[in-house]
Amino acid sequence: MVTAELAAALPALALVMMAAIWVIGLTSIQLQCSDAAREAARAAARGESIQTVRDIARTVAPRQAEVEIEWGDNMVKIEIRASLRAPAPLGAALSPTVSGHAIALEERP
Repeated sequence: MVTAELAAALPALALVMMAAIWVIGLTSIQLQCSDAAREAARAAARGESIQTVRDIARTVAPRQAEVEIEWGDNMVKIEIRASLRAPAPLGAALSPTVSGHAIALEERP
């Protein structure tokens, strides 16, 4: 009897474990986006060129991330967005987008 119950519960347990691992991966990508936005904003505040700022953001950000840079009024705003598709049993259509933001004032010498 216990063997039958265990056999019935194993697929559900496997699905829960896959979901937990996917959520951990999604959290990791969100942290990478935040780190990339912060590093890019620091570089922009130091007066680096826009190409250098974009390169820094892409280096730190996860693959396939979108980088958006806005300059204006001695401020720079960086936003980095990335998605992570869910594993097939959880639904291939599920692909939430996470983002990281940073705003920095340009430093004056």
